[in-house]
Amino acid sequence: MTQNHRFDPTVLREYDIRGIVGKTLSARDARAVGEGFGTAVRRNGGRTVAVGWDGRLSSPELAAGVVDGLVACGLKVVRTGMGPTPQLYFAVRHLHLDAGVQITGSHNPPDYNGFKMMLGKAPFWGGEIQELGRRVASGDLERGAGSAVDQDIRADYVTRLVEGIGWGARKLTVCWDAGNGAAGDIMVELVKRLPGRHILLNEKVDGTFPAHHPDPTVPENLVQLQEAVAANKADVGVAFDGDADRIGAVDSQGRIIWGDQLIWLYAHDVLRERPGATIIADVKASQVLFDEVVRMGGKALMWKTGHSIIKAKMAEVGAPLAGEMSGHIFFADHWYGFDDALYCAVRLLSFMSRAEATLAAYRDRFPAVVNTPELRFPCSEERKFKVVDEVKARLRAAKAEFNDIDGVRVLTGDGWWLLRASNTQDVLVARCEAKDRAGLDRLKADLAAQLRGSGVEPPKEGAAHH
Repeated sequence: MTQNHRFDPTVLREYDIRGIVGKTLSARDARAVGEGFGTAVRRNGGRTVAVGWDGRLSSPELAAGVVDGLVACGLKVVRTGMGPTPQLYFAVRHLHLDAGVQITGSHNPPDYNGFKMMLGKAPFWGGEIQELGRRVASGDLERGAGSAVDQDIRADYVTRLVEGIGWGARKLTVCWDAGNGAAGDIMVELVKRLPGRHILLNEKVDGTFPAHHPDPTVPENLVQLQEAVAANKADVGVAFDGDADRIGAVDSQGRIIWGDQLIWLYAHDVLRERPGATIIADVKASQVLFDEVVRMGGKALMWKTGHSIIKAKMAEVGAPLAGEMSGHIFFADHWYGFDDALYCAVRLLSFMSRAEATLAAYRDRFPAVVNTPELRFPCSEERKFKVVDEVKARLRAAKAEFNDIDGVRVLTGDGWWLLRASNTQDVLVARCEAKDRAGLDRLKADLAAQLRGSGVEPPKEGAAHH
């Protein structure tokens, strides 16, 4: 039994608990997470919890700690084994359990690890995580005699991934890159159930990530996939992050299909079946996406960045599809409303097999804009939200047109620029998008002037075509 345990203050984050193993995170912390979260489950009327883990070297030990903590609270624990985070989300629903914990470092370096939690069908995040820390520190914990069993749900999960999926006449050649992350074993089984020709890369789960870092939003991590697509004359390449809740994709020419472009492709499919449906994207997404959703007869909703926040909004408004620039894409259309990159891959291939044009041709139809990549610059925890508030006050005084749902997204005749405080790091995040280079330069100058007005030196960055 853990007495008055204190976590390193850096590990209790907005969306998860995360740290560096051996420095800010230990097996004792894992047990305390189990006790603190288990107490929340018990007090929420729950009795059963699924526990899964990714392929990191430290994950089995941390999983054992969490299970011990949950059992000490009097809960029945179902260990679903090593696999992707969405497999754990699936297990909670499929086995009708009350909660779930996934041990995962997501897309972070190999020495990081952490815990993603769900209570009922909703993510456990924000204030609930801070409360868990207080509960453990004060020793305000439930006690009981629990138990733990193993249950392999991989076959059920793979079956569910392909259930009810329609396939068209086009036979696709697909390259898949698991990045040695937790998607690997499921990916191997999944492609056996799919039509077409499939080439697998880095499917062996390896917590040292020998091939490249498993984060498909970073272009250099997609180079191996682009080379495989070219060598195999493939129609599409898909890649996953370390725990397979984020997807990356490239077309037959090796061009990256960004998060907002993927949402746009999926919207074609979803709106055909559900005309007028609400499609949600985060404040970093292209204006083109929102305009296109409206053009296709949908309702476009811009919302705050953060996978837990988007999941909650989807449930609230009944949206069948939502997504973020980061590659978290959520289907409540024939799926459960959580971010599952393997399911997203199946949906992409299903759409491409039925579509009248190739993925590359669709990519060419996405209206051209010029934009910056995501710009990130250091700003202290104390200062980052204040800077955004100061900018907002100056914009309001200048009667500028802006949306302040998450930071400020300023609209001008040239396009838009965004400034927001990161929920997870001591940084400000910015992005600009315009119709042409001259417009982009004006937007970047506007942004730079606002930053300097609050004593922040803007980053040096080029533009990217999108």
